[in-house]
Amino acid sequence: MNITVINVKDLLKYTIGLICIICICIIVIRFIDRIKSQEVTIQIKENTKSIINKFTDKAFLSYLDVVLPIASTEKKEDNYIIGKDEKRIKAMFNIQLGMIESIKSQNSEVIQKEEKVQEEPKKLELAETSLTTEVLSDRNIEATYTNTNGKVEVKNRTDYEITEDLMQTDYSLDNNNDILIFHTHTCESYTPSENYEYQMTGNYRTTDLKYSVARVGDELENQLRAYGYNVIHDKTYHDYPSYSGSYSRSFETVQNILNKKTDLQAIFDVHRDAVGNGNDYGPTVKIGDEKVAQLMFVLGTDASGLLHPNWRNNFKFAAKIQQKGNEMYPGLFRPINLTTSRYNQQISSGAVIIEVGATANTMEECLGSMKYLAKVISEVMK
Repeated sequence: MNITVINVKDLLKYTIGLICIICICIIVIRFIDRIKSQEVTIQIKENTKSIINKFTDKAFLSYLDVVLPIASTEKKEDNYIIGKDEKRIKAMFNIQLGMIESIKSQNSEVIQKEEKVQEEPKKLELAETSLTTEVLSDRNIEATYTNTNGKVEVKNRTDYEITEDLMQTDYSLDNNNDILIFHTHTCESYTPSENYEYQMTGNYRTTDLKYSVARVGDELENQLRAYGYNVIHDKTYHDYPSYSGSYSRSFETVQNILNKKTDLQAIFDVHRDAVGNGNDYGPTVKIGDEKVAQLMFVLGTDASGLLHPNWRNNFKFAAKIQQKGNEMYPGLFRPINLTTSRYNQQISSGAVIIEVGATANTMEECLGSMKYLAKVISEVMK
């Protein structure tokens, strides 16, 4: 029988040696990990720098070759020459950047604006009747017309004859309960005022719905609801980011609404008159002690050759409203503007454009005219 004798000193020596080897391995492993980490960091920095470099002017133009083939580019030594659509591409990006900068500016002032506009909700003030009215000449231009019948005045810009039958105001819609308000040019706006001061994102234009015709539409909606009407108010942007094609986009919006509400007839496309496009033209009427913006219907026809079977009914609907409006508040309406275009009005037998004031009018003046318009509509459609 063999007996193994263990020397305690040797065991201790081997144990200490093993511990030392383990410690050395741990140190080596950590050192290697640190080197790898530094290499990864350096690689990340290099990759980040590479990515940033890709967005330099030259690389950005190369990128346009892929995502925007219309902006074909070619490299000539150190210069990049943009193709024939340079102006269009630059204009597109300039518009977007301008709008973004303006929106940033609006956001930075949002608290101050909300304090002005969103004060304690005011009780809705409905229009009074039997008030004296006066058309003001200041900021106005003389109204001209080609035809008149009673309180209805028409500026006929077509070759159609305006007959006595067409000028009659006995037309009625089948559905007198539902009304649609929308805006083909949603960004149209007015002269800033103390309570409605805003940053324009174009020539009397803004994407802020609190300061555009959309706000005027809100007021008309609230007033009409007070008289018991069911109102749909669509505030979709149809003229932003592109003004071109606004009517095609608004047609799609209205058609989608009519697909769900097939019996809807009364459709108001609320605009701001663009005549003058400055601070010189702001048609105004004084009703009682209040100055409010004048209103004007713009009616389309099929004179351009496009199918429009509803234009005569639309005309009669507008004429009926103007007749009642100028009876109750003489001068509230300017002459109907009858044109050769359709303006999407073929979509219904009660579709009209109504222009509320012009660029020199203030939001207060336009909001004020909505209570009188709502009162008139309630008398016509009741």
